[in-house]
Parts: sequence; C-alpha cells; structure tokens
Amino acid sequence: MYRNFFKAIVILITLVQIAIVHARDLPDFTELVNNNAAAVVNISTSIKKSETGNMPHGFNMPDVPEDSPFHDFFKKYFEELPKGFAPPSQERSSLGSGFIISNDGYVITNNHVVSEAEEIVVRLNDRREFIAELIGTDKRSDIAVLKIDAVNLPTLKLGNSSNLNVGEWVLAIGSPFGFDHSVTAGIISAIGRSLPNENYVPFIQTDVAINPGNSGGPLFNLDGEVIGVNSQIYSRTGGFMGLSFAVPVDVVENVYKQLRENGRVARGWLGVLIQDVTRELAESFGMEHPHGALIAKVLPDGPAEKSGLEVGDIVVKFNGEKVSFSSDLPPLVGSTPVDSLVPVDIIRRSKNKTIQVKISELPTDDEVIASNKNAKPDADTNSLNVIIKNLTKEQKEDIEEYGVFVQEIHPGPAQKAGIRRGDIILLINNIKIKGVSHFNMLINDLPKGRSIPVLIQRQGGPIFLALKIDD
Repeated sequence: MYRNFFKAIVILITLVQIAIVHARDLPDFTELVNNNAAAVVNISTSIKKSETGNMPHGFNMPDVPEDSPFHDFFKKYFEELPKGFAPPSQERSSLGSGFIISNDGYVITNNHVVSEAEEIVVRLNDRREFIAELIGTDKRSDIAVLKIDAVNLPTLKLGNSSNLNVGEWVLAIGSPFGFDHSVTAGIISAIGRSLPNENYVPFIQTDVAINPGNSGGPLFNLDGEVIGVNSQIYSRTGGFMGLSFAVPVDVVENVYKQLRENGRVARGWLGVLIQDVTRELAESFGMEHPHGALIAKVLPDGPAEKSGLEVGDIVVKFNGEKVSFSSDLPPLVGSTPVDSLVPVDIIRRSKNKTIQVKISELPTDDEVIASNKNAKPDADTNSLNVIIKNLTKEQKEDIEEYGVFVQEIHPGPAQKAGIRRGDIILLINNIKIKGVSHFNMLINDLPKGRSIPVLIQRQGGPIFLALKIDD
C-alpha cells in the first residue's frame, strides 16, 4: 500500500516538473511589446458620402415587385418628393492600425483602411494626433503609405518573410474594435497562401486573433521584427474564426519603396492564364507526379507569346525558383523587375526546356474575356459521344481561329472528363483543332487506356481536362 502511495507521489512530482519545463519553453512576449508598441499607431478616417438620387437617407424606394398591388403606391409617393431635394451628406468613419517605418513620419497601413478617406488621423502611443498625408496606395497588395509631420519618432525594424516556418510564434499589435494597442499571439498556420481576390500576394496565414481595427497593424516574429502586415480574416460571422492573413514583409517593403519614390507600383507580367496540374493531367502529360503551372492561354502580344511559350507548357521553375503549384507563379512574376530577362523552365511534350522571357509591366486589367455566342453551322457526332459543330466567324476571332463547339454531350469519355455543353474544344493531345472533320480524325487516333490533355474554352477562360478512352 505504501509502495503504491510513494509511486503515485513520484509520478505526480515528475508530471509537475514536466509542466514547469514546458511552461519555460513558452515564449514571453513582454519585452517584445515594450520595445515595439510605441511605433504602432491607431488610424481613423472620415468619409463624407451623399446618398444617390433624391431620396433622404433611410427612405429610398422599397424593392417592390411590379406586379405587387403596393408598387404603384410607393412609386407615386416617392416621385412626388420635391424636385432638387438633396439629402445631407452622411459622414462615415473607419478604424484601423498602422506602424511607423521611418523616424521622419512615414507610416504603413492597409489600403482598405484609408481608401476614399477625406481625412486621415494618426494617433500615436503617447496620444499625440496628426492629420496624415496619403503618399500612395496599392490595391493589389492592400498596402498604403502615409506621412505625418513629426520627427524623431520610434520605428519598427523590418524582418525577412522568405525564411518563415509553419508553426513558429508570431504576435500582432493593433486596435481591434478601437481598443488601442491590443496584443494577440499565435503561430504561422501556412505560408504562400493565394486568396481568390488576389493572386500576386503570397499571404501568411496565422491563427492570431485579428478583428476589425487590426487591419494595417504589424505582425512580429520573436525577434521583434515585422514579418507581415495584418490584412484580412476569413469569417462567417464578421469576427475572428481562427484564420487571419498578413501581407509578407518582403512584398510590403517593395511596395513601400515604390510608393514613396514613384507614387505607384509596377509589377512584372508574363501574359499567360494558368491552372494547377492535377493527377490526371500529370498522367496525360507524361509526368511522374503533378507539379508546376500549366499554361492554358497565352495572351496576344504579351511577354510569353513573344518569347515562344505555348499553350500546354508546364512552368516548373521561374528565374531559378521552383514552381510547385500554379499559385506560386504570379507572386514570383509580380516581384520581378520590369524589362528583366529571366529563365523559365518548362515541360513541353514530356521534354524539359528553358526559355528566356523578357518581363513586361502588369497592365491595369490583364483579364481577357472571350464571348462565346451559340451558332448553328453543320454539326457532327463522334466516338466521344458528343455533338460538335464548327465555330462562327465571331467565335474564331475571339479564340484565334481554331476549335469546335460542343452542342450536345451524352454519357461517354468526354462527359466523364468534365466536358460540358457550350464548351469550345481548342486542343486535343496538344494539337490545335481546325474543325469538325479534323477533330474526328484526331480522336480516331487517340491512344486507349491512358489520359490525354484536352484544352477547352469555358465562360471566357481556358481549362485543361484529362480525357481517357477505355480499352
């Protein structure tokens, strides 16, 4: 009995010692906060916006269906408002965070914090307030640079976001919901995240508690260096749900320098539309495993076309940097200086090749939208169990004069591959389709039992699919 008692005491002491050791391993953020909090600022803005039309604020015409018995009543009431009636301007305000990057008053924050602001107020840790001048903004990276009239200010040190590790501790300082200089901590959950609304920024994903008002504030590593600017959260409620995203400091520093020197940001541009390489597509291209960025479209007169890149090429390295996923490529291209000549390693028809590409500047709108209008030329069916037809003159102009239109599709290899009615099939097995008869000739010679790549045009965008004909 006593023996078991002493064993229990020994085990308890051991567990306490282990807990103490683990507690000592946890980081202490107090020194980091004390050394850097003074350079973090609170940003508030005012935006005066007049309501459109002649309706007073809160008394706009309700969205009543025209067949409703109340539609005529509301329409008559609102039409009888005095002509020239103008509601007063409504003043809105936004709140965010930022940090001082130079002791002469330059401040970094988010673009969405200060966009459309008529007045920007920067409040320091010592409660001094300054009206800030907007030096420049960059919507793509969501970064803005401000200037306040002050000297000898505390500043933050920029770190390096290229050597971050998933799982390392990070800390944020900001003003969530207006609570100045709140501190939250967590770990890096992932790096190189590409978000749907911006693929030129490889976001840092963290589980640091970020809420409205934190935007524009710094994200620190344990050395007290800024490794990102807190920018976005993923939330279904509007509040923090464990997913926050920060702009990497390498991107921030580049944007800051360009905005300060030129007032605008120039990014590199390759001139292609790309997609991921799936397992099926990798097999169809003769690859051992899926990797790289598959070129689904080469934009006319762009750097890619001029250098000889082709649809169906798979970019596996850009300027010496490995491209594992399609999302890896845009940030690499965007950070490349305009007019640089860089090597691009590709896989073309199962062979490795390196092409030198001269990078151009990213246009303000680099999306090419093709309008596919249905027409009724001669149609035909085939062994893929699809009914196809030749393209109209307008369709040929939009998609460079090759391809066939899918009028109907029935169960079979094409449907299994994901081809839909209304698609335009451009390439099959990396061969441009010149028309219905050419398409039928090509599919008769297709190999059986293995996947082959098919390029289609759908809703203005090109997509590769993997087609497999069973033995």
